[in-house]
Formats: sequence, C-alpha cells, structure tokens
Amino acid sequence: MRRPTTALVCATLLLAACADDGDSSPSVANPAEVTFATTPTTPTTVPPDTASTVTSDSTVDTPPPVPTADQVTFAAFVSDLSSPVDLTWRAGDDALYVVLQGGSIVPVRDGVAGSPVLDIGGSITSGGEQGLLGLAFHPTKPLAYVDYTNEDGNTVIAEYAVADNGTFDTASARTLLTIDQPFPNHNGGNVEFGPDGYLYIGMGDGGAANDPERRGFDTSELLAKILRIDPTPDGDQPYTIPADNPFVGVDGARPEIWSVGVRNPWRFSFDPATGDLWIGDVGQGQWEEIDLARAVDGGGRGLNFGWSAFEGTHRFNDDQSADGVTMPIFEYEHGDAGCSVTGGAVYRGNDVPSLAGWYLFSDFCSGIVTALQATNGALTGQVELGTISGVSAICAGPDGELYVLSLNDNTVYRVAAA
Repeated sequence: MRRPTTALVCATLLLAACADDGDSSPSVANPAEVTFATTPTTPTTVPPDTASTVTSDSTVDTPPPVPTADQVTFAAFVSDLSSPVDLTWRAGDDALYVVLQGGSIVPVRDGVAGSPVLDIGGSITSGGEQGLLGLAFHPTKPLAYVDYTNEDGNTVIAEYAVADNGTFDTASARTLLTIDQPFPNHNGGNVEFGPDGYLYIGMGDGGAANDPERRGFDTSELLAKILRIDPTPDGDQPYTIPADNPFVGVDGARPEIWSVGVRNPWRFSFDPATGDLWIGDVGQGQWEEIDLARAVDGGGRGLNFGWSAFEGTHRFNDDQSADGVTMPIFEYEHGDAGCSVTGGAVYRGNDVPSLAGWYLFSDFCSGIVTALQATNGALTGQVELGTISGVSAICAGPDGELYVLSLNDNTVYRVAAA
C-alpha cells in the first residue's frame, strides 16, 4: 500500500508531532518542585486467571518464534467508515464498536457496520485533533465512557447507560470531568479500564509546542498526565479517587493523577495477560516514543515519563528537572520511520502465533506497522510488518486479535495470518 507523504498527514489528525507545530507560546511559568517515584511501590492488580500463567517477567528455555512480515496480512474488516479513531468491545456482545471522530459510534457485526448507537456530532468540535476520540465500556456494569472535545474546545469525559442492544441512552449522559484546553492540539483522547477496574484517561499537555506553560511536571494540572479514577460517584462528587493514587494527600497536587510527563498519549493500552501499560506518546519535532509501565513494578504509579525535560531520551527543556525520569522502551527519529506515533496493543490472539506477546504500533505519517518484543522490561525484538495509510489506532478485540484503523482509508483492517 502506498505510503502517504508527510505533507499530507501533517494537515490531518495527528499534526502534533510535525516539526512546524506552531509555537504560539505564552509566558513560561516556573516548574513546580515535585519529587516523582522511579520505583513504584503499589503494584496494579493483575487478574488471577492471567497472572498465574503469563507475567512480564516470564522466561522460557526455548526462545519463542520471531514474527516476519510475510506471516502477516492486513485484511479489510469493515470499510466506508468516516474517520475511525478507536475500537473496543463489551462483555457478552458480539459487536465491535468503532468510534468515528465526527461524533458517532457504530457497531460492527460480521464485518458489517450498523446504525450508530450514539451520535453527538451536533454538540462537539471535530477536526484536526479534536472530536469524539475515545470509548471504554465498564467491565461489569451497563455503562460506557467517552472522551470528546466540546463546542468550547475543552475535553469532556462523560458516562452513558447502555441498553442490552448496545444503544446509548442520551438522556442518561453524566459528565465526570471537563478539562480546559488552551490550544486545539494535544488533547490525548484515550480512555481505558485497567485490570484493577479503574478508568484511565490520557491527557496531552494542552497544545501549542514545546510545553510552553510547563505543564508536563506540574501536578496542580491534569494536562500532560495519565489520570486514574473510579467513575462511581462519591457523595456530590461525580467520581471517586482511588485511595492508592500516588498524589492523594499531596499538597497542591490533583489526586486524579497516576503518571506525569506525557506530551500527547494519543493511544495507550493494557496487555490483558500481564496488566502492563503501553503508551504511544507523540513527540515534538524530532523523536517519537513508546513507554512501558510494567504491572509488576506498579503499572505506572507515580512515574514521570519525561516530557518536557526530554523528548524521547533526548534533553529538551533545560529548565525542567532531569531527575527521576522513566525513559521510553523504544524511540525513533523523524524521517522515513514517520513523524507521529500511533500507539497500539499487545497481540494475544491465535491467528498469528508468532505475534503472541508482541506489541504492535504504527506511525500516522509513515504508516509502518511495527511489532516490539519486551522481556523483563527491556526491548528484545523489533519487526516491521507492513504499511497502512494514516493509522489512527491499533486496538484489540475480545479474542486478543488486533485491528488497525486507517483514517485515510476510512477502513478497519484485521491483523491476520498471511
């Protein structure tokens, strides 16, 4: 498949990583004096049925097979979708739910898209890096959570009741969080339930370029963070703060914060077998990165992923402390490899056995789909699997098979055996 040019893709969804990011910087605030954990002490709970069989520290006597590009194909699963940006599923339902940036969610059964189960296109801002960006179904309740940009350009996390047939009850809409966005880019947009049953929310640094207001390490701000909440109301509060969140009780800090120092964590995911958290964090003008927070080390609790003291492993804003930073497990420089990382998911399906345990991600500019292997938290394998134009997300289905969403092709592809 033909690779898109950088000039084309920088004008669309993930322009945050292009070199001409547009620095309309306000005056720079002094960074807060904050100490971050480098070795978290409270592990994220891993479900017993998986923790007993597979862990991120598992070792084998015989090395597992290494996947090759000729073993993998990307089979068209459903087409003619307008700007697909996310895909997920709910327990007991045979549909995959695809999020369209313009404001709707459509169920797909047997490769056929049905009528939207939710359409809020008339009450959002869409285009560029804004729109309806993320969806997560509650693991045990008939509830769904969406991340969208409202008409004022701010991020909203909202809850909907879901009927047995998968339709969303618009009358039940309940806003959990509204987060001011100073610029129209770097909105994040991903929402995921972790293996601990809590809702994780990815927030970018608020936009412009170079972290102009130094939000990356500022724990009084929700921007540039991974957040973690229990969406259950707490009295008159719309959600509950988990007691073991790292900044609970810290003076001046927002207790919703789980991790700090991310620039634009457009897509992150949890490995269903290990509970490990993988983050694709969009870079500034030169480096893209993949971050790994292992469940056995706390799953990202209190970690500082470095922005904007670092872009990838490279020093960036010198006025930001370099101490206590967790470096990415993988980075790549802008060029043929791309210019805007699209985070993905770990393959736990059966169709391509050699991909088992490998993390697949892509780049919106190059379209290259890459698989990474990690052993004991270190990178041990890297394979390019092919190219798809304008990848906006790589998401897992209920059976562990992976789906690649193309914003340019308006198509969802399934990762399959060649």
